[in-house]
Amino acid sequence: MIGIILILMTAALSAQDNRIDKIRSDAPALASYGPYTIGVTTLSFINKNQLDIVNMKPGQPIPRYDRPLTCEIWYPATLAPGQAPFGEYTNVVIRDPKVTVSLYGKAVRNAVPDRKDAPYPLVIISHGYPGNRFLLSHLGENLASKGYVVVSIDHTDSTYSDQASFVSTLYNRSLDQLFILQSMADLNTEDRGTGLAGMIDAGRTALVGYSMGGYGVINTLGGGLSAAIVNTPTFSPDRVLAARQAGNPEYLASLDPRIKAGIAIAPWGMNYGFWDAEGLRGIKTPLFFMAGSKDATAGYSPGAHTIFELVVNADRYFLTFENGSHNAAAPMPAPREVLTKDSPASKVATHYLDAVWDTVRMNNIAQHFATAFLAKYIKSDPEADFWLNLVEHGASGKWSVDSAGQPKPDHSYWKGFANNTAVGLRLEHMKP
Repeated sequence: MIGIILILMTAALSAQDNRIDKIRSDAPALASYGPYTIGVTTLSFINKNQLDIVNMKPGQPIPRYDRPLTCEIWYPATLAPGQAPFGEYTNVVIRDPKVTVSLYGKAVRNAVPDRKDAPYPLVIISHGYPGNRFLLSHLGENLASKGYVVVSIDHTDSTYSDQASFVSTLYNRSLDQLFILQSMADLNTEDRGTGLAGMIDAGRTALVGYSMGGYGVINTLGGGLSAAIVNTPTFSPDRVLAARQAGNPEYLASLDPRIKAGIAIAPWGMNYGFWDAEGLRGIKTPLFFMAGSKDATAGYSPGAHTIFELVVNADRYFLTFENGSHNAAAPMPAPREVLTKDSPASKVATHYLDAVWDTVRMNNIAQHFATAFLAKYIKSDPEADFWLNLVEHGASGKWSVDSAGQPKPDHSYWKGFANNTAVGLRLEHMKP
């Protein structure tokens, strides 16, 4: 009997190890959760009469269908007296679609929205291929606690559960992002039983994307696709991607001025020629890039860093995790269920892990810089530059404080980082 009890207790404790709200003791200052308690709800949207790319046949008219998109929405909330800031996400599908797990965080399911500072700016999160709306849930919760409404999309044909034609992802990614932006703007007036009416300021929107989500960010913000890619049948059968091509009037008309900032984490596509210099000149929205210098999927240079160099008309930052892989910064911590070698799901652990960097540490660094960047460009916080004006290489900063811990005149270490904790990081800043 004692053995059975111990097994059950171990299982319960192990499950709660799958937390998305971990803040390490050495995390930078802005990684900590903000002043708002948070709620979360799940909502489905239907984008009607869309091209059915999965079922298209070359040379034939493309059929149409109503495209479903399920979203997780985090928001500032008011908890009942005695209610703990704790929540469980159940039946979450992971990279092995046969396996579901529970995740744990601070958001309370369907909590009452906190209206005291409403409306709140909107943040849209877009996952990779494949992924799902929980892959960046650590960032969704974190930003909501700082006064944002955050919506994370399950991109149909791109999730762990329904991964299908890659062409569908290429065609639909930006369209999904734009549709959800408008859907959230509509939700601010229509409510749909969520209680979120009046909570959402879609006129101050930030777009966050990882990998293929980052591809979407670049295209959505004005990085029109290259003619070479549009004319490549493997990626663009029947030139279907012409709808998102640089210079196409229909594409240019889709650019949405409500998006005031973008965060592109390991954006995919430059290493395959999806953009050229002229197309990337179309981006004028401020951008914050994050990537690992050893990214073998999206590439670094050529790759994500090349995009940073060529977005010449935008104010932009680039945070490099030295020797980090494609998994730098974005994915949530690997679920415990994939970390045991004899687990059937262990083969997918590398979808979450980095060989050099600890995932929670990268998450915390991403949360810190996302907080500062969005404070500057979405909330117009005049103090945000304090956290962004840094020496380029973290290891080059000088730690120089007095006996009271106050910086001396020659102190140049990264603001918000404890001594020796900015090693391996590089932050570049380029202006238009």
